[in-house]
Amino acid sequence: MIDTHAHIYASEFDNDRDEVVQRALQQGVERILMPNIDLDSIAPMLQTEAAYPDICRSMMGLHPCYVDANVNQTLETVRAWFEKHSFIAVGEIGIDLYWDKTYKAEQEMAFITQLNWAKELNLPVVIHTRDSIEETLGLLEKEQDGSLRGVFHCFGGSLKEAKAINGLGFHLGLGGVSTFKNGGMDKVIPHLDMDYVILETDSPYLAPVPHRGKRNEPAYVSLVSQRIADLRNCSTEDVHKITNKNVNNLFLL
Repeated sequence: MIDTHAHIYASEFDNDRDEVVQRALQQGVERILMPNIDLDSIAPMLQTEAAYPDICRSMMGLHPCYVDANVNQTLETVRAWFEKHSFIAVGEIGIDLYWDKTYKAEQEMAFITQLNWAKELNLPVVIHTRDSIEETLGLLEKEQDGSLRGVFHCFGGSLKEAKAINGLGFHLGLGGVSTFKNGGMDKVIPHLDMDYVILETDSPYLAPVPHRGKRNEPAYVSLVSQRIADLRNCSTEDVHKITNKNVNNLFLL
């Protein structure tokens, strides 16, 4: 399995990061892909990648929740990192209107800017959406020239939204939300096009059942895989085979 979205560089793992990585390996997790969020997360992320070079790979981007009045300066700093280090994706980027709409225009500008980096660098994008699926799809549709590829991470939407995302050539990242009894994903997952599905945890957030409400970790991606297999009446091996193929094609691992 590959956990395509985990913040294991976060301070929540400072006391037991080695044990977390070992538990992931024991569960059959081969790779852990780490999205950046802001300027402060870059150093711990790169340190974590250096500590586990065979397992962890980094992305570079500015998360929408960290967009503020200094966005232009921040984007300049983030962009410069692509000249200094090899990253597997531009991410995590997107639009989040759940907490605060103050910087909505700046979020949209930052999203479009980073989509254009992805085109220029031939990298996939990892997209965060919260209360913003229509806005995000609308902007992505305008920017999609056939060269953009990527994933809507932490997907918990409708089948109609899934088809719209797939129609733009984008994957769906399924994580802990897929296991929630009230999440509605039990009605969606059986009908998804598995050629566009990849696995993730979003550790330390959104832990799957039975760990809901506790710290998430990459080992729990196995619970997401099991849930998908149960809902689709297939084996976890089938889920791993197709999702790993999708990840390798998307991120060119």
